Order: sequence, then structure tokens, then C-alpha cells
Amino acid sequence: MSTLSHRLAIVAAAVLFSTGGAAIKASALSGWQIASFRSGVAAVVLAVAFPAARRSISLRTIGVGFSYAATMILFVLGNKLTTAANAIFLQSTAPLYIALLAPWLLREKTRRRDVVVMLLIAAGMLLFFVDVQPAGPHATNPFLGNVLGACAGLSWALTLLGLRWLEAGKTETDDRGHGSGLGAVIVGNAMAFALALFWALPVATTNTTSADWLVIAYLGAIQIGLAYVFLTYGFRHVSALTAALIILIEPTLNPLWAWLVHGERPGLFAVLGGAVIILTTTGKSLLDAMSTNRDEPKSDAAGSRS
Repeated sequence: MSTLSHRLAIVAAAVLFSTGGAAIKASALSGWQIASFRSGVAAVVLAVAFPAARRSISLRTIGVGFSYAATMILFVLGNKLTTAANAIFLQSTAPLYIALLAPWLLREKTRRRDVVVMLLIAAGMLLFFVDVQPAGPHATNPFLGNVLGACAGLSWALTLLGLRWLEAGKTETDDRGHGSGLGAVIVGNAMAFALALFWALPVATTNTTSADWLVIAYLGAIQIGLAYVFLTYGFRHVSALTAALIILIEPTLNPLWAWLVHGERPGLFAVLGGAVIILTTTGKSLLDAMSTNRDEPKSDAAGSRS
């Protein structure tokens, strides 16, 4: 049964995830350096915290991990170049790509409302490119950052599709052979560390301070590592819909932290685009849950856990 502690754990995870944008901008390290070192710390923390997930790593988790690694790198690079709000909102366009790709990759049918969702999210994404803000100290190349943010949305969609593929491939007798979502996250962080390391080195120690490395430690161990500890605990007894709606705290709070810490203000069209994306995603989650409840046999519904 869902308890308050499980819901609060997911809230804590979402809040920690939401601090990524402001924290990334607080470091003088380059985007490549932050992406590499953050994921390196996260991979170690998660491997220690979830030994069972580490043992479940397989060829499938490696494939999904690559998409996750791309998301981690693209988000950091985009966050360095554009506003934190733009980076997280554009990554939140993942449902658009899922609706486009699911029929091809997972053989899932596209419903009429999925087309409406795609059009609304696409419209929201286009608003980010209508009036691109000028470059600033915390957003040095907004247009390129927006492009990378949109690419992060695609890679995140592929990650979510891959995680669904992993779950669909599991059986009661062969769980380890197919791998787990957490295994893919561990592999993905390790891959992000290795892939970004080539552009991250060498590190100019004269331009960095202990504060920069504290930011890296926070991002890897707390913003990712501890957040996944909370998330895993909460998911055990919270419905998928409830979890999905709580996680929307992340894109809502992300721009707030950037504004409080760095005085960063997203443009009007970015705010409108973000609102369209978040509201559309929320509506889709609610409609999907209602459809699932209608399709379930009464006996199953009666025995389900809240």
C-alpha cells in the first residue's frame, strides 16, 4: 500500500533532480567536464547503493545505457549554453518522440489523442525558437543550447522506450538475463563519464576552485545518486500515475532554483512553451491512467494496490 513516506521519497527525488540546472551553472568547469565527472561520481555511488542492479547488467542494459548517457551529456551541455528552464523543458518533450517511435520500436498503436499530444508538444517546443534570448553570462549560446535540449528530449525518449523494452523482456525465471532499469542507469553514467572524458581533459587547475569540485560531488552523489535511492524506495508502493505526476515537480522547480541562485529569467515564449509541454504531459498521464482503469477486468482492479 502506498504510504506517505513513499510519496515523500519521490517528492525528495524530484526536488533533488530539479537542482541540477542551477548547480551546473554554479561551476566554472566546462560542460564536458561537468558531464563526465558528475556521471563518474554517480556511477560509483549507484553501483555501491544497488549491488543487485550492478549484477543485472547485460547487453540490453548497455544498449539502453547508451541513450541514457547521451541524455546526461546533452542536458549538461545544453544547460551551460541556454537557460536552465529551456534545457529542462525541452528535455520534457520526450513524450512527443515516444508517440512517434513507439509504433516502430515497440509495436504499440498510436491513438487519436497521441496525435493531439504530439501536435501540442511540438507547438510548445517551437515556442522556444520563436524569440531566442541574447547570450548572457549563464547562457552563452541560447540557440545551440535549445537545439541540444531538444536532442536531449529525443535521447531521453529512447531511454524511456528502452526501459520499457527491458521490463517487457523480463520473465519470472530470467530477470537477471535481461537486466534492469537501474542497471541501465549505472551503465549509462559510466558511459557518459567515459565518452565525455575525451573532451573534459586536461583540467586547468588554475581556473578551478574547491567549490567547483564540491559542485561535482553534489551533482553525482546527491542530485543523481541519492535521488535514485529515494526514487527506487518510493516506486515500490506508489502507482505509476502518482509517481509520474510527482516527478513533474522537477521541471517546475528547475527554473525557480536558477532564478533564485543566478537571477536567470526565461523568456516569455519559453515560459509559454514550457507550460504547454508540462500541461500536455500531465493531461496525457491522467488520460492514460483512466484508459488503463477502464480496460482492466473488475477482479484485477479490485485487487490492485494504490
